[in-house]
Amino acid sequence: MRPTARLARALLASTALAAASVTATGPHAAAATPGDKDVTAVLFEWRFDSVAKACTDSLGPAGYGYVQVSPPQEHVQGSQWWTSYQPVSYKIAGRLGDRAAFKAMVDTCHAAGVKVVADSVINHMAAGDGVGTGGSSYTKYGYPGIYSGSDMDDCRATISTYQDRANVQNCELVQLADLDTGEEYVRGRIAGYLNDLLSLGVDGFRIDAAKHMPAADLANIKSRLTTPSAYWKQEVIHGAGEAVQPTEYLGNGDVQEFRYARDLKRVFQNENLAYLKNFGEGWGYMPSGQSAVFVDNHDTERVGDTLTYKDGSAYTLASVFMLAWPYGSPDVHSGYEWSDKDAGPPNGGAVSACYTGGWKCQHAWREISSMVAFRNAARGQAVTDWWDNGGDQIAFGRGAKAYVAINHEGSALTRTFQTSLPAGAYCDVQSGRSVTVGSSGQFTATLGAGTALALHVNALTCSGSGTPATTTAGASFAVNATTVLGQNIYVTGDQAALGTWNTAAALKLDAAAYPVWKLDVALPAGTSFSYKYVRKDAAGNTTWESGANRTATVPASGSVALNDTWRS
Repeated sequence: MRPTARLARALLASTALAAASVTATGPHAAAATPGDKDVTAVLFEWRFDSVAKACTDSLGPAGYGYVQVSPPQEHVQGSQWWTSYQPVSYKIAGRLGDRAAFKAMVDTCHAAGVKVVADSVINHMAAGDGVGTGGSSYTKYGYPGIYSGSDMDDCRATISTYQDRANVQNCELVQLADLDTGEEYVRGRIAGYLNDLLSLGVDGFRIDAAKHMPAADLANIKSRLTTPSAYWKQEVIHGAGEAVQPTEYLGNGDVQEFRYARDLKRVFQNENLAYLKNFGEGWGYMPSGQSAVFVDNHDTERVGDTLTYKDGSAYTLASVFMLAWPYGSPDVHSGYEWSDKDAGPPNGGAVSACYTGGWKCQHAWREISSMVAFRNAARGQAVTDWWDNGGDQIAFGRGAKAYVAINHEGSALTRTFQTSLPAGAYCDVQSGRSVTVGSSGQFTATLGAGTALALHVNALTCSGSGTPATTTAGASFAVNATTVLGQNIYVTGDQAALGTWNTAAALKLDAAAYPVWKLDVALPAGTSFSYKYVRKDAAGNTTWESGANRTATVPASGSVALNDTWRS
């Protein structure tokens, strides 16, 4: 269906977002993220100014190629995270920031060497009636200045069966007003919105709910872009026996391979890591060069399909494996703690500091962020020197560029590993300890339970403290401490940055690699300090670890790595 001629003229006159004319042929599919850096940090529900700061402080230095931001368009009001996925207009006026903040973020990230992907909601508009986050009034099927009911698909019922293509692509996803993307006018409006984002410097798009739009419709929309080769990553969830399959969308660009994340959860929780020897296309997945992969995302972590930050070292090691393994283009999800699945971002999406206020910052965990440079160094290298114990201990190389070992068992692993690395000293980017590879390519090391070891040719030296060479001075705390539900581990000490022995100001450590709790704290180079760990429960009761105060000194350059065990 088409809007009335009067409405169409009014809409076209009210916007500067005119779509480009349709090209004679569809766009050429953009294979996996271009360039030498293909890892994307997905900063879920982060405000744009917080994203900009992360690009400068952590993403750029770590080697991330892309940052993905949550939908920037105006949406329904509400505190829940999913309000971001109910658009009411194509203005950049959501809770995460306005147009100026968005543009400033893109420019800042580009200056840090990080490209920007925008999560784009173009399948549907909002359900219900109200006023959007940018002040736009709307009703379901009526979005003044943009769409009317005639621009929606004829099916006004909720999707009821995924075995019927028409039902999936013409009916309403959870009662959201479904746009008729087969219409010329609707295609032009969507392309106009994406072109506006491109004009602000965006480098690509994640197409939300792509499964609910015919692949041909998306191809037509993409052909109208001012940059038809812009990176596309399409959300098409695989379902066995369903009418719409992910492979249909490969002609448009990358497609998210949901089976990858689901299978990683099954293997890490119930099977053997040894089974991962041919993980990827050998498991029936889509071609590596057109697949976007992840350990978890904002949807799957909430419905239990995949591992989450709540799974401790299994989650961390799965992320290490994903970044070391040469299949697909990886997304690193970085969100926030939640118990209510609907809960929106803490502090409205403003991230004052990682690991505080509920922000998990998975992209910055040492075990994960260090593997981004590992992946960049290993790019183009095949898997070599595979080893496994038949269970949950594996190791493999990436040609002569990198090598990783993963111990997902409950006891330590000590062995001599065979690599194809050149002889010399390397820094294990997981632990910050020096490892020497002999002339035969071998080294001997011990991996604690639930830990990994990773070497690559771009990390040859550690600082005097045993951490990878860095310009950031401070202390990296890591303490093995068991807790019960409701308890957390904190650190305090004789420095203001450590709370000056005040337990109320003690710093909470992160349990991502439980039972090891971790936290990085900035301290001036050369600082000698005393510290101690404390345990707090939900009622606020505090228990100090036993023994004398611990002591350490920040080196002249780099960070001191503290690997401790709780003293009962």
